[in-house]
Amino acid sequence: MAGHSKFKNIMHRKKAVDAKRSNAFSKHARLIMTAARNGGADMGMNLSLRYAVERARADNMPKDAIKRAVEKGAGGGDADALESITYEGYGPGGVAILVETLTDNRNRTVGEVRNTLDRNGGNMGESGSVSWNFERKAVFFVSAGADKEEEILMVAMEADAEDCSATEGGFEITADPTLFAVVADALDEAGFKPDKSEIDSLPKSTVVLEDSGHVRALVRILSALDELDDVQATSTNLEWTAEALAAAEDS
Repeated sequence: MAGHSKFKNIMHRKKAVDAKRSNAFSKHARLIMTAARNGGADMGMNLSLRYAVERARADNMPKDAIKRAVEKGAGGGDADALESITYEGYGPGGVAILVETLTDNRNRTVGEVRNTLDRNGGNMGESGSVSWNFERKAVFFVSAGADKEEEILMVAMEADAEDCSATEGGFEITADPTLFAVVADALDEAGFKPDKSEIDSLPKSTVVLEDSGHVRALVRILSALDELDDVQATSTNLEWTAEALAAAEDS
């Protein structure tokens, strides 16, 4: 998990300096509108909306823009009806890739995902070909020193989190996705507001790529997929060893 967290940070930095990151707020707005449309505007009752808003806040989306997206989605009317579809594929070395999308045109989206994989050395898989090896988890990262380990562990345990482990710069906590709000609130109330809070697809088992070129190619695939307007998130079962992380930094 520690490697997973560091890789997410690497990807976040790459997006932050990428001119194409301008579509990030648009993606957040679509996710917020869909959640509000399906479950209403009350974040206390709508876990999907709570998650979507927390994710937008983590990327510094303006409060007014978040509010407009919630109101537009909850109001129905002119809010676009978007479909959630997860595509499955493979990267270099047979590494599994999950691609989570929100789309109003599945033919367009599947074509874009397929072409992006094909152009970058990957290929599309059949439904169920890799998803069996992933499970949804709420994931939190808290920046804190080693002296806070016992306190953070106690908070996580009392909130029924599944795991709390030390990693570079802090602690990573995982929980059942239905407990996203419970764990987030428990950490916040204890004075440990998470730097990152997300619901992610984590691999049950991982694979190691010995070829650093394959790792760099995989990162290029994930970056290219992330640039697609309809793509909300990507996941892979690569084991993020020190060597793999170094190759990702250089990609």
